[in-house]
Amino acid sequence: MSKAPVFKFSRRSFVAGSVALLSTPALAQSEGTTEMENDLSTVVRRNISSFRSLDWHPYFSNLHNGAILVDTTSRALHFWSEDQSVYKLYPTSVPLSEDLTRRGRTEVIRKVEGPSWAPTPSMKIRNPEWPDFVGPGPNNPLGTHALYLSWQFYRIHGTHDTRKIGRRSSNGCIGLYNEHIAELFQLAKVGTQVLLI
Repeated sequence: MSKAPVFKFSRRSFVAGSVALLSTPALAQSEGTTEMENDLSTVVRRNISSFRSLDWHPYFSNLHNGAILVDTTSRALHFWSEDQSVYKLYPTSVPLSEDLTRRGRTEVIRKVEGPSWAPTPSMKIRNPEWPDFVGPGPNNPLGTHALYLSWQFYRIHGTHDTRKIGRRSSNGCIGLYNEHIAELFQLAKVGTQVLLI
């Protein structure tokens, strides 16, 4: 009579199995997003949030007035200066749903430090209890700075509610930590091209 093999789990085999499992690609990654690395043979510079740094060439034909790329899938904002001396990568909040998400090309048409806020007509329909106006300050949903885009009602702005960053949490705008929007506010100019993907 033969005995069935006995498998013993040691700490070493558990750790080795866990490492093998964790080293496989994440199932949530998909082709065509900036979260997918197609060529693992090249060294990819990363920031502390594990976002990939990107080259601007696939997204813009030039860097005239600088360029901002917002990736709503990876929830990251990339900025390149016109002379290519500055590249920044920031975590963002993105719209709550596909219905509220707008993609395509636009540009910065106005910069406001200490912005005031008023809900859009569609926000008021969805949230009639919201105030009609909020002036600058800690209760303002636009945070400390706002970059107004050529699309009506769309902004890249700060937020006092830091829990929103990295989440689907906005009504259409792109949110940044206040310290990040303050930095981007200094780098971007009226005319900076913007692409949301």
